[in-house]
Amino acid sequence: MNTKGTAPDGGFGIYIHWPFCAAKCPYCDFNSHVRHQAVDQDRFAAAFERELTHFADLTKGKTVQSIFFGGGTPSLMKPQTVERILSKVSGLWSIDDEVEISLEANPSSVESERFRGYRAAGVNRVSLGVQSLHDRDLKLLGRLHDVKTALKAIETARSTFPRLSFDLIYARPDQSLEDWRAELQQALDLAADHLSLYQLTIEPGTPFYTLYHAGKLVVPEPDVGAEFYALTQDITTAHGLPAYEVSNHARPGAECRHNQVYWRYGDYVGVGPGAHGRITVGASKLATAIERHPETWLENVETHGHGKVEDQGLSEEEQGDEFLLMGLRLTEGIDLQRYEKIACRAIDPRRLSALIEHGMVEKIDETRVRATRDGFMVLDAVVADLAA
Repeated sequence: MNTKGTAPDGGFGIYIHWPFCAAKCPYCDFNSHVRHQAVDQDRFAAAFERELTHFADLTKGKTVQSIFFGGGTPSLMKPQTVERILSKVSGLWSIDDEVEISLEANPSSVESERFRGYRAAGVNRVSLGVQSLHDRDLKLLGRLHDVKTALKAIETARSTFPRLSFDLIYARPDQSLEDWRAELQQALDLAADHLSLYQLTIEPGTPFYTLYHAGKLVVPEPDVGAEFYALTQDITTAHGLPAYEVSNHARPGAECRHNQVYWRYGDYVGVGPGAHGRITVGASKLATAIERHPETWLENVETHGHGKVEDQGLSEEEQGDEFLLMGLRLTEGIDLQRYEKIACRAIDPRRLSALIEHGMVEKIDETRVRATRDGFMVLDAVVADLAA
């Protein structure tokens, strides 16, 4: 794992949440909303500028290593909206010379001219929500694009941006291991330098959750899901895109720097409806959360300068738990000395030894440990054991 240039404190990033989608996918529990009338993008852009200013006052002296437009569907934003937001960020903070600026896009909202506009605004990495390379499954997943559209979007993105990632969901209903092997091979041949590969999960409050509990949606049993996961690791590693995190794979050097800020327990400002953040103010680490409803958020920002509904100081124990939860997702693992500094306590050596003995955790060197492949499969239990 290439960690050259890694900030000792995990780094600093900006997350911008665009909450609107053309349609709501039945498996999605993200804060996304469908609006049947045009969104007033000038008004929203002005609100993003105000909320960024609020957080800049709390994070003076920071240098931005990454900016991430997530959603929702950020590719529904006008390039001028993206440009306004990026201009505001660069006016409020110092920007790293090698800053990563990512934007999520759905294939159905890709237009060559729009993509060129994003590139001109400064976006240098795009992440496409492809999700499947089979038309039948795209319909099942509620996607608005077909495979032909997805392939064209990948081609357009590859010719426009220096870096490209796309997402796929596996362990779908009626999908066999051999089906997934062929689909993943096709994905690897499409020359992205990064893939996000997620096992389908049934989230409460989604239409899939209702169908699943009514017996109308059948997904693979956990042991079969483990086989899907193992096959995914074997194939991606063999093709030079090993996992650097539980669900993320990249060629060496092409890891998503913004997500690494999260997983390395850095600081990040989250703006926009439903965004979350972690920022260090003085000696305190604050957890911030923003109003989820887009129009309510808009009114709150226009009235108060921000849409925060939570601004909570985290205890040393809570910070330590979050550090473990995030850091053990990475194949580079965690630094035990940094954990002690954050949590003001050491991990119980007996618990660590027991997890190593059972093949759940392994030592990298004298100060770093990481979860094994078996440990990744039960990561929540591993974290709970170490945090006890």
